[in-house]
Amino acid sequence: MPTAPTRVPQQERSRATQARLLEATVECLVEHGWSGTTTTVVAARAGVSRGAQLHHYPTKAALVTAAVAHLAERRAIELRTEADALPAGPRRLDRVVDLLAAAFTGPLFVAALELWVAARTDAELRDALVPLEATVGREMHRLTVELLGVDESRPGVREAVQATLDLLRGLGVANLLSDDSTRRTALLHTWKRQLATLLTPTTDTDAHGPH
Repeated sequence: MPTAPTRVPQQERSRATQARLLEATVECLVEHGWSGTTTTVVAARAGVSRGAQLHHYPTKAALVTAAVAHLAERRAIELRTEADALPAGPRRLDRVVDLLAAAFTGPLFVAALELWVAARTDAELRDALVPLEATVGREMHRLTVELLGVDESRPGVREAVQATLDLLRGLGVANLLSDDSTRRTALLHTWKRQLATLLTPTTDTDAHGPH
């Protein structure tokens, strides 16, 4: 006798639908920008009915902010996985900065930029985006500290990590309209040397404590 088809639980189907919508939203933001990312276009791209899309995300602001949160979480997991494969030693800092620099030129950053610009004149989007960006920013800072393996309680370390993230963000913006890889590579080469100095404990401080 043929076996009866296995029924997929409703919760699992719901999660799959949400995942398709979120992935489609990020793709639309990257390809078409904020104005071209309509809920109708996203639903069609995800292969989901408009009714299902509205059920999960009743507004465009809810949909796009959920998509950025989803991709940020996924990218953080990927960064940790990539960093786990890096060797310890002096070259680790260089490789970690390179990984982070790649994150600031990837689809998550492009999608987020589209939302930042749109949120300047869209109050509903701004209200949804500001707390999300605060959370993503804190998590990216925490992740960077973890990947570099530094002690943030030491004077200057927190500022050095934040300066690194601010630099990478600025370089990501500069790369948006044209390939800025040559200038970015040169700047990062210089900053890596500076960062290594800032993050390396001094013998005097370690042995005797600050004076």
